Amino acid sequence: MKQGIHPENYRLVAFKDMSNEDVFITKSTANTKETIEVEGTEYPLIKLEISRTSHPYYTGQTKLVDSAGRIDKFKSKYKKFKK
Repeated sequence: MKQGIHPENYRLVAFKDMSNEDVFITKSTANTKETIEVEGTEYPLIKLEISRTSHPYYTGQTKLVDSAGRIDKFKSKYKKFKK
């Protein structure tokens, strides 16, 4: 491992998933101006739109987004090739 290339300012930071309000604490060097109190201790806060607790891959909940009926259009277009 090369010396002197890794940051020295690791600290505990709270990450908050805004889609389900889940908060988890881990070490990070990310800068933020917001804070949050978790179990009586104040931590810097990083807001996330998606995390391991809300991502469809980890939760097993797949969401199908069909804008303007594209899937139906595709199926009807290629229906004649169905065996």
